Amino acid sequence: MVFIEVLLANKAGFCYGVKRAIEMALQAARVKKANIYTLGPLIHNPQVVQDLARQGVKEINDLAEVTEGSIIIRSHGVGPQIFQQAGEKGLEIIDATCPFVARAQRAAHAMAEQGLPVFILGDPGHPEVQGILGWAMGMGVVIENADQLSRVDHPKVGVVAQTTQPLANYLKLVEALEKQGVEVDARNTICHATGERQRAALELAQKVDVMVVVGGKNSANTKKLARICQETGTPTYHVESAQELREEWFYGHRILGLTAGASTPDAIIEEVKRRMKDLDQMTNGEEGMNEAMEVKSPQPGELVKGVVVQVGMDEVMVDIGAKSEGVIPRKELAFYGIDPQEVVKVGDEIECVVIKAEDNEGKIILSKERADAEKAWGGLEEALEKGTVIKGVVREVVKGGLLVDVGIRAFLPASLVERGYVEDLSKYLNQEIEVRVIELNKHRKKVVVSRKSVLEEQHARRREELLASLQEGQVVKGTVRRLTNFGAFVDLGGLDGLLHISEMSWHRVNHPQEVVKAGDELEVMVLKVDRENEKISLGLKQVLPNPWDNIEEKYPVGSVVPAKVVRLAPFGAFVQLEPGVEGLVHISHLAAQHVEKPEDVVNEGDEVNVKVLNVDPAEKRIRLSIREVSGEGRSARESRQRKQEEPAPQPQAIESPEERVTLGDVFGDMFKEDK
Repeated sequence: MVFIEVLLANKAGFCYGVKRAIEMALQAARVKKANIYTLGPLIHNPQVVQDLARQGVKEINDLAEVTEGSIIIRSHGVGPQIFQQAGEKGLEIIDATCPFVARAQRAAHAMAEQGLPVFILGDPGHPEVQGILGWAMGMGVVIENADQLSRVDHPKVGVVAQTTQPLANYLKLVEALEKQGVEVDARNTICHATGERQRAALELAQKVDVMVVVGGKNSANTKKLARICQETGTPTYHVESAQELREEWFYGHRILGLTAGASTPDAIIEEVKRRMKDLDQMTNGEEGMNEAMEVKSPQPGELVKGVVVQVGMDEVMVDIGAKSEGVIPRKELAFYGIDPQEVVKVGDEIECVVIKAEDNEGKIILSKERADAEKAWGGLEEALEKGTVIKGVVREVVKGGLLVDVGIRAFLPASLVERGYVEDLSKYLNQEIEVRVIELNKHRKKVVVSRKSVLEEQHARRREELLASLQEGQVVKGTVRRLTNFGAFVDLGGLDGLLHISEMSWHRVNHPQEVVKAGDELEVMVLKVDRENEKISLGLKQVLPNPWDNIEEKYPVGSVVPAKVVRLAPFGAFVQLEPGVEGLVHISHLAAQHVEKPEDVVNEGDEVNVKVLNVDPAEKRIRLSIREVSGEGRSARESRQRKQEEPAPQPQAIESPEERVTLGDVFGDMFKEDK
């Protein structure tokens, strides 16, 4: 019995934007029942469009075809003029534009408002590109690749991309603009799901005998998948349904690959998969296809397959079906020169290049390293062209970077290992890492790779996902990354949020370092999310107990409590009852006597006792008094009371003439002398 296998790419079928559009259309059909239209096919899959039509969602190509009802904007999006026309006709608009497409539209619009020419990388005839062009307000220029770029006369331009564009095309366009000395506002609007789907298809196509790609014949992303698979050299067939499959495609093949475009439902994928198994079993199910194998001597330079039969310390024996067994010397096993047992094991099927047909002992000398290298070059050239991510193992730390095994020796500069500076590169030894090829020269056997660009892309993807998932009022965990005078930046896992100094505590904070320090892990509340500008406002005090809760119970009117003077004002002194709770002692309540200036009575930092006069929880205000609790205040009141109680003074008795003293008695002699 011949066992066949159909492998499905790990990223295939509906993307988020397409799935969302279909769910919105079905929901509209359930609720509204009639007069529901899509402007153009909702997605590029005729089976899905037909199914929607059966449920009452009809396709139109022009708004003039309808006078009432609901119009669904498909996942590809449209220009602003369509929204305006629909509004003028009184149609209800259900906007099912893919969020990634909408982001490209917003970016193009924002750039155009700044007066920048907007380069839109994509297929000029694609509806998504046409929609983005509309949002560019006459400032848009559609370009399919960097080769079409002519001289740019503007000092600054903007760049956006169709969401299904390969990243390599986008990077080449940005680089070509920068080489002209143009300042580039580059917005990477490529959908990360598209890139993952293309990488998964590429990896699968390299492993299988035949590749089938399922999706609409007019679907741009499906056609790109088919082209990527074809370029690996694997026979590739693009179909819309299982009925298009042909028996002869699978004759003589055991491992079949299957992937699907973003507009392909799971049901169609499953149907194609079952049909592929049935057809392959029909064509390959019979035994007895024994072919006469003629034993022939391999020639130098020939690529041969064999099975490892023995692994020694200095060489590996391989059965290649020849008269003699092949031998791989240790130095020809792998460029990094580790023990043969760590490279292959008995039973492994490997490819080798014949170095010598027979040596002095009659052995066939083989090289696994050369076969791996030759095979790797083709993949590396394709990876460079498409900007795809490949995997490699770090084998050695050298001056200026790392040596990475990607099938051949590749150099990873130290500056491209991480997004930031790395002091100790040895920690990466023997680790499998993802890299992108940035320079290739087969003649000089030179390969340069970058891990940083992969990490940057992953970081951007995490930012997008995090930004889309955050909601105001949500409590999230983060790590304090750095402090400023006005707050702290908190890493939420790929995206920084600002924790303003005013939101750190319920009490006054002079500097963020009084509350947090770099490296602290915190729980914070999301206060505001500005998705367009990628800004997040955070709060720490919102997840801490509010000291103003039950304030009237803690500080009842008439109670005397200790406090600390925290600041002075012309009209009084503010005192702290506890962190986060301050009250005002008006200047008239600082002392019993009249006070010209608060600093004549108290100073910042003074510990005082105050009496609670009034508490207003809603306004967070407390009126306090020092005068009411000071001894000096009581003495003054008692003195005033005694004066009020004393009897009025009585008139004094008139003295007798003998007791009376006159001016003459004092100055009499002086008057006599004058006379």
